Amino acid sequence: MKRSFYCFLTGFLFFNIFYANAQKVKEQQRVAASGIQDRAFWVTTLYKIAYPVVHNLAEGTLKTNMPLEQGHQYNLPVTKVTYLEAVGRTMAGIAPWLALPDDETAEGKLRKKMKEELLKGLTNAVNPSHPDYLNFRSESQPIVDAAYLAQAFLRAPKALWEPLDSLTKHRFVEEFKSLRNRKGAYNNWLLFAGLTEGFLLKIGEQYDPVRIDFAVKKMKEWYEGDGWYSDGEKFSMDYYNSYVIHPMLVDLLQILVEKKIAAQQDYDAALKRMVRYSEYLERVIAPDGSYPAYGRSITYRTAAFQVLGQVALMEKLPAHVLPAQVRCGLTSVMHRLYDGNQNFDQNGWLVLGFNGHQPMVADQYTSTGSLYMATLGFLPLGLPADHPFWTNAAAPWTSKKAWSGEELKKDYKVEY
Repeated sequence: MKRSFYCFLTGFLFFNIFYANAQKVKEQQRVAASGIQDRAFWVTTLYKIAYPVVHNLAEGTLKTNMPLEQGHQYNLPVTKVTYLEAVGRTMAGIAPWLALPDDETAEGKLRKKMKEELLKGLTNAVNPSHPDYLNFRSESQPIVDAAYLAQAFLRAPKALWEPLDSLTKHRFVEEFKSLRNRKGAYNNWLLFAGLTEGFLLKIGEQYDPVRIDFAVKKMKEWYEGDGWYSDGEKFSMDYYNSYVIHPMLVDLLQILVEKKIAAQQDYDAALKRMVRYSEYLERVIAPDGSYPAYGRSITYRTAAFQVLGQVALMEKLPAHVLPAQVRCGLTSVMHRLYDGNQNFDQNGWLVLGFNGHQPMVADQYTSTGSLYMATLGFLPLGLPADHPFWTNAAAPWTSKKAWSGEELKKDYKVEY
């Protein structure tokens, strides 16, 4: 009897241990599957957005096939600016993903294909005899989109800059230098000129220190506090701190510190301010994945979250903002925007609007090419698939915790 009892007890304990281990493995698999599914959705969505631009540029059909939809009272010569807009903005968003090393996974093959097409397209873009030669030489708008091209080269130098042949590199340098005979608006545009010059400095080319210095000094003057910069002398409540200001200022200061032109504390201060602003972005994601459609340029869609994505990519998120909650919050936003085809036309091009074809919300400077700023929301794809951002268990973002009665960290004000 006693022996039977011990056999039963041993079997019972063994079963419990086996069951517990099986459940643990099952949970680990479930957690991994959640992150894998999120990443696959991000990759598929980014590829869907970027493909028409990258593929057509590679094939020499960008100007033939890209629509020329324009915002109400559009006031730019669309054929002289929209194509460079599409290319520069797309590149800046996909660059961190393309910077990952080649591999034989399904994602890796897709990434390699897009990188190869983009490199082919970049050669076309600065070849004056090619039908898809992009305009850098006239109008003010190219000042903006050359900067996004430069930012892409900075984000993925080994994938996008170094493989270019010497003639194509020389042509890009000359196109960037040609921008110096024009000026832009007295606001975030100063950073566009500054960053392009910063890229020239980075690669050892002749650069204009005045444009760099002016951009950095004015941004310091326009800092309002608590992570917010004014976009010019007057404050605007919109997403331009994310579209432009924080990412380009931090990237520019990183170059200047590396070249011993700026002090480390200048970079550190700008980075701390960007991290603080990223907290606001995480908090504005509603429990259902919606976010406020306020301010200028809401047609840029997921670009509103560039700063949150860049801070995650740099592994600089505050301790109380978990990488998984950022992943889950941004995934929820992307599902709201991209699950259906409401933001694409029948040929896969983005349409004017916020969440659907809503041309009435487009600004007077917005055309089809402008919309590809949306790729800037996908920067965390530059983190490899085995990074905790992707592998950690799903976690609720701040507003989801707040509206479900869970504990959450209260917000605060910073003094730097």
